[in-house]
Amino acid sequence: MEIFAKESSKTLNYKQIAAALEIKDMGIKRLIVSVLYDLVALDQISEVSTGKFKLKAKMGTVEGVVDMTSRGAAYIVSEETTEDIFVSPANLNRALHGDLVKVFLFARRKSKQPEGEVVEIVKRKKTSFVGVVQTSKNFAFLIPLGRNMPHDIFIPLSQLNGALDGDKAIAQITEWPKKAKNPIGRITDVLGKSGDNDTEMHAILAEFDLPYKFPEHVNEAAEEISDEITKEEIAKRRDFRDITTFTIDPADAKDFDDALSLRKLENGNWEVGVHIADVTHYVLPGSIIEQEACERATSVYLVDRVVPMLPERLSNGLCSLRPNEEKLTYSAVFEIDENADVYSTWIGRTIICSDRRFTYEEAQNVIETEEGDYKEEILCLDKLAKKLRARRFKQGAIDFDRYEVKFDIDENGKPLSVYFKESKDSNKLIEEFMLLANKKVAESVGRVPKGKTAKTFVYRTHDQPNTQKLETFNNFIHKFGFGIKTASPSAISKSMNELLHNVKGNAIQNLVETLAIRSMAKAEYTTNNVGHYGLHFDHYSHFTSPIRRYPDMMVHRLLTQYENHGKSANQDKTESQCKHCSDMEQRAAQAERSSIKYKQVEFMLDNVGEEFEGTISGVTEWGFYVELNDNKCEGMVSIRELEDDYYEFDEENYCIVGRHHRKIYQLGDDVKILVTKANLAAKQLDFVLA
Repeated sequence: MEIFAKESSKTLNYKQIAAALEIKDMGIKRLIVSVLYDLVALDQISEVSTGKFKLKAKMGTVEGVVDMTSRGAAYIVSEETTEDIFVSPANLNRALHGDLVKVFLFARRKSKQPEGEVVEIVKRKKTSFVGVVQTSKNFAFLIPLGRNMPHDIFIPLSQLNGALDGDKAIAQITEWPKKAKNPIGRITDVLGKSGDNDTEMHAILAEFDLPYKFPEHVNEAAEEISDEITKEEIAKRRDFRDITTFTIDPADAKDFDDALSLRKLENGNWEVGVHIADVTHYVLPGSIIEQEACERATSVYLVDRVVPMLPERLSNGLCSLRPNEEKLTYSAVFEIDENADVYSTWIGRTIICSDRRFTYEEAQNVIETEEGDYKEEILCLDKLAKKLRARRFKQGAIDFDRYEVKFDIDENGKPLSVYFKESKDSNKLIEEFMLLANKKVAESVGRVPKGKTAKTFVYRTHDQPNTQKLETFNNFIHKFGFGIKTASPSAISKSMNELLHNVKGNAIQNLVETLAIRSMAKAEYTTNNVGHYGLHFDHYSHFTSPIRRYPDMMVHRLLTQYENHGKSANQDKTESQCKHCSDMEQRAAQAERSSIKYKQVEFMLDNVGEEFEGTISGVTEWGFYVELNDNKCEGMVSIRELEDDYYEFDEENYCIVGRHHRKIYQLGDDVKILVTKANLAAKQLDFVLA
């Protein structure tokens, strides 16, 4: 069959094939034709016409990314094929999860998934892994923690770097000989003893390739930045130091990157200033701190700590808008009337002096009691924010208003209790003015006269939902007596808001909200503006959090460049930075979820053997997940534990069904479970039905 491999991109007739094989007998030629028709039936040839046979172009090598399973096999996700390509462990040839590889496709059997073999690793995704060290007399291994790394890493004793048996550590693969079953590596960082809170949090960060500390030279560079605000610098800025200004942040916040100012104008309208820390005044292009911030792209929020994007001297000091300190800011200033209509917008550099630092709880108390510091300003801003919010939802924004699971944690990191953080009026006040600033900043660059081209900019986009996902979601909620209209984008958003309102307080509220979010596209950073569907904004960016998000720093720089009549930024380079920021944002979110999962399992250690009521929150082919009503901790009931029948997974209907008795366990069902195991190492809770 060499002819097929060599000529896989061509269309051949049977005479050419016969000639190539040096066959002259017409009977054999006809036999060749018959064989080729059989190959068509086996889906190895895509087309047969009169005397011609078109061989599939994909009967060769394609490039794609490895998606490893916990069993050691993988699927190759490629833009060159419509289906993922299965690769057995024996055919991975040392490829690991996330690697960019070339795969040779095997001849495909009809109705079977395409299979292949990795023939080249184009680019490694990662070479460092976090795990537990196991030592013996003559050698050691690092046992990786991630489910997507099925190979233990062999560590020579000379490369342990002080790691002891049982330590959690980071190992870097240094070589992987062709005939070696395991890669060879060295320990680059010892995190500490398993079970120690700092060790476990650092291990989670390392698992997702996120840093947990700053290199010393970065901290040193931050310490060298001057805190002086010169008269020359003040003269370049609009001065807000004498206007009432304050911050509203979480009680445990250390970095305050946004403040609000308010004053009454002579014409009766309000001037609202949204003042953002001017990070790019201190962090210069090409500097050591700039390079570090660009690489990190975001601060990471774990259960018990924040891993900042910028060194502490900047994030908690120079750039933090602390009360009674003069601070340099980048501001969006609005003239707004009593109806919350925006008459004008000014965007530029400013200087402020915050009069008061409010926690969300303190500001909420002022709103509810109408008493307290700066009550007139807070009540006025609250009134305007509520009008902005109501108008936004009326125009088509979707009201995803979910609670957050939080833990009360002692000084050793042990979770003492679980509580749920809800968004109240004080949170929504800040949110609404940040949304307004982000929208107007994006419009200032992206909205140009007809016939002109907008300059390159960083947008925060959210595409329209996938029709198929929406239909699947709609079919599911019909089972609970709910539904949405999918005829048009406006109909979707309006009926989605009605649905979210109707399920509030219902037992399936969290479930419906979760599935609704899953049916939506993911928000991302890009230079290609498609608008923000969820917010119903044609232009939207991120301007308001440069202390913790690198895209906001990019936006500040582009605003300055264009204000100074600079030419449009290179789109390809900016788009590449946007993609990196989106990827890092996803990685940080995964780490946050992993830390929550760890604390949930730790919290449930004392509850093994106890019964709880919960709701089925996820269904898979290997069982179903149950979220406990009291504390929102989630664990799994394995399908192996359901001994009354043979159960099968019905993906379309989010359920598993007993083959003989037809008993159904469906997403959203109420169940009572018994906690049988709390596995901290795997961050996993095991349940059985009570």
